[in-house]
Amino acid sequence: MIQVNEYFEGSVKSLGYTRTDGKSTVGVMEPGEYTFSTGSAETMIVIEGRMEVLLHGEDTWTTYGDGNSFDVPGNSTFQVKVATQTSYLCRYD
Repeated sequence: MIQVNEYFEGSVKSLGYTRTDGKSTVGVMEPGEYTFSTGSAETMIVIEGRMEVLLHGEDTWTTYGDGNSFDVPGNSTFQVKVATQTSYLCRYD
């Protein structure tokens, strides 16, 4: 079953689905700054666009563009800044 997710008053929307080996979401972020919380570890892949990311416990923002990915530990938070609409795939472990 496909699950529809909406966050930050509709500025981030995604569709969740189940893979044979776990769960994923694919979505789009409008320009803005967001703080996300994780329950399980996840891998974020930028499909199209650009994200500036500050992972929990780090001091330096890192920029990820088309095709780049980063790992987020479970039970943590991370901050994201996007300047233009950006699409992503999130794979949950």
